[in-house]
Amino acid sequence: MPQEPKKRHSRQRKGKRRNSISLKFPKGVACLNCGYTITAHTVCKKCGFYKGAKILTVKSDKVKKES
Repeated sequence: MPQEPKKRHSRQRKGKRRNSISLKFPKGVACLNCGYTITAHTVCKKCGFYKGAKILTVKSDKVKKES
């Protein structure tokens, strides 16, 4: 048989418990090739490099504007 709580916890105590489960923003890291801020362990969206190696071919903004 499950035990019932003997007394109600206050709002302050509930808030202290829930404080640690807030959303955290991912840390930004500078790209080694172009210096653009990216999330860690991902391919750079601006230049397409990852750990100094070309992974993706990225279209430049000039091509997008012309077409």
